Amino acid sequence: MDDGYRDRTAFIRGAKDIAKEVKRQAAKKVGRGMDRMTDEYSKRSYTRFEEDDDDDYPVQSQDGGYYRSDSRANDDEGAHSDSTEGHDEDDEIYEGEYQGIPRADSGKEDGQLGGSGVPAGAQFRDFGETAGERRKDQEELAQQYETILQECGHGRFQWTLYFVLGLALMADGVEVFVVGFVLPSAEKDMCLSEPNKGMLGLIVYLGMMVGAFLWGGLADRIGRRQCLLISLSINSVFAFFSSFVQGYSTFLFCRLLSGVGIGGSIPIVFSYYSEFLAQEKRGEHLSWLCMFWMIGGIYASAMAWAIIPHYGWSFQMGSAYQFHSWRVFVLVCAFPSVAAIAALTTMPESPRFFLENGKHDEGWMVLKQVHDTNMRAKGYPERVFSVTAIKTVKPMDELVDMGGDAAVWHKRWKMKLLSLFQQVWSNFQACFAPEYRRTTLMMMAVWFTMSFSYYGLTVWFPDMIKYLQKQDYASRTKVFTKERVEHVTFNFTLENQIHRNGRYFNDKFINMKMKSMVFENSAFEECYFEDITSSNTFFKNCTFISTLFYNTDLFKYRLINSRLINSTFLHNKEGCILDFSDDNNAYMIYFVSFLGTLAVLPGNIVSALLMDKIGRLRMLAGSSVMSCISCFFLSFGNSESAMIALLCLFGGISIASWNALDVLTVELYPSDKRTTAFGFLNALCKLAAVLGISIFTSFVGITKAVPILFASGALAAGSFLALKLPETRGQVLQ
Repeated sequence: MDDGYRDRTAFIRGAKDIAKEVKRQAAKKVGRGMDRMTDEYSKRSYTRFEEDDDDDYPVQSQDGGYYRSDSRANDDEGAHSDSTEGHDEDDEIYEGEYQGIPRADSGKEDGQLGGSGVPAGAQFRDFGETAGERRKDQEELAQQYETILQECGHGRFQWTLYFVLGLALMADGVEVFVVGFVLPSAEKDMCLSEPNKGMLGLIVYLGMMVGAFLWGGLADRIGRRQCLLISLSINSVFAFFSSFVQGYSTFLFCRLLSGVGIGGSIPIVFSYYSEFLAQEKRGEHLSWLCMFWMIGGIYASAMAWAIIPHYGWSFQMGSAYQFHSWRVFVLVCAFPSVAAIAALTTMPESPRFFLENGKHDEGWMVLKQVHDTNMRAKGYPERVFSVTAIKTVKPMDELVDMGGDAAVWHKRWKMKLLSLFQQVWSNFQACFAPEYRRTTLMMMAVWFTMSFSYYGLTVWFPDMIKYLQKQDYASRTKVFTKERVEHVTFNFTLENQIHRNGRYFNDKFINMKMKSMVFENSAFEECYFEDITSSNTFFKNCTFISTLFYNTDLFKYRLINSRLINSTFLHNKEGCILDFSDDNNAYMIYFVSFLGTLAVLPGNIVSALLMDKIGRLRMLAGSSVMSCISCFFLSFGNSESAMIALLCLFGGISIASWNALDVLTVELYPSDKRTTAFGFLNALCKLAAVLGISIFTSFVGITKAVPILFASGALAAGSFLALKLPETRGQVLQ
């Protein structure tokens, strides 16, 4: 009896315990549902482990990344994500808060969150709230990322990206030379005045200045690859249009926008490539990448040499549309940019950019692609990418879908663009924060002095050569005074002559060229001009009586203060005619530019081999000092050959400074500010180039002392300031 009573009592107690447990589990599940609803409202989503008694769970961050709470972070060794399924438990797990790749179904829930985890209708958020957390995450990511790159190795992937980005850098080098090469022809074809000629020469630098700042800032927010594709596309489109437009203003506009597009190539290319390079390879291979700028200059020089002097490479559509050989050259110079766009579509985005913006899955997949590509090329296809956890950085808040679907589309885009502008501007201001202010100011000074002297001298050199050529040409000018010519037919070329106080009666000038001819105070009576092509030819204070001009290019602007009495113009050639007088000079300028860019090759090789051995600062300061010394010898260059030799010497030495400066700029700034800072400094470089070119060329034919003094002083100041910068050799990429 007692036993039955005890059994019944135990049964009742057990039933009560079961009921209590069921009630507790039900309350727990309801609590979880309430948690999810609360978390959605507060911009979070939660996922639970499969075990019911697990009270700690990973939290999805605003960008889709996963962080695990401290209480169970080290206990769940059996938890694996879908992306790491198949790995042994002994696979290497990197330190950090991520544990594998997030599940595909663990992202946004019910469409309540935007692309960055921000609910619709969100407002701007103070960027300073997350600065400390981001800085800590960035330091951890930098160390881990370097280790991952070591595992990925250096091989086929990096070399493929090297040639792809090299095409983009080559396009920048071509753009710098294009206008300088076409200017002698374009100024005649478009009847440009001296002020317009100067503006055409500087417009590309102004466009590149704007483009460097614009695309550099955007590349830190929307991605390196995407910005580079957009900028190169803009360059290609407007370079193509500029080869066909006829008017000066439209040509100027197209070259400006072409420069805006290509301005983004240098800051993005170096930042993009550096994020695929391990520390011991970075300095050397970034220096090798600089060679493509030299290749761009060689390509432009060679194409100009081969195309522009061939004036027969042209066609006309009436008198309104003319397509001369220099336009063919402009078109050909767009090819590197087009090739870079086609090649870049096959390459992935920078994994460092993904990780800096909380995109763990995308960054992991790109790094796995790098690893697998290199291992297959090295003959180890069986090697598995062992990284199953990568630290990511908590992203800045972004404005997404303002007002939801009910809002007008243009308002949503307006708010998105406003948010993007604010983020870019905030990122630029961060470059002048206390921790970066000194570095930024010192880099500004070095970039400015280097660009001022380099671009000023490299443009001054060809102008000096042309000035020396003109002096030599002028020394061979023949002067005729008070000559009287009657009933003579001229059907041969007249060149480099001055005729003063002459009288020409019943003379015929038929099917001939006039090169650098000047007639002063002369009279032409009953003369006949037919099929005349002239260049640098003028009639000053002359009188034309009963004279006929048939199919000539002798416009009224060539007849300076001249009188026309009973004279007629028939079938006059419309528009300005190309100048044929400088054929040999043109060849010389192209040849000089070709030699100048080719002379950079030894300096590139030396800087690449020594960059990681002697350090960036020694390379920068040493090359600047040697450039300053070589600049001094310009004082002794009084002939064409001497100037060409000094140009080659200066270019070969100074390239090492530029290579070291590019590497330093990449390594001194953290990843989320790298292209912003690089773009700003490159924009300052183009501004210094405009100032240097304007100042230096104003002294051509006046004195050599002032340009040499300015260049030497700037180089000396740059080398001194460079020594004040921190050395980055051997440091992990921030």
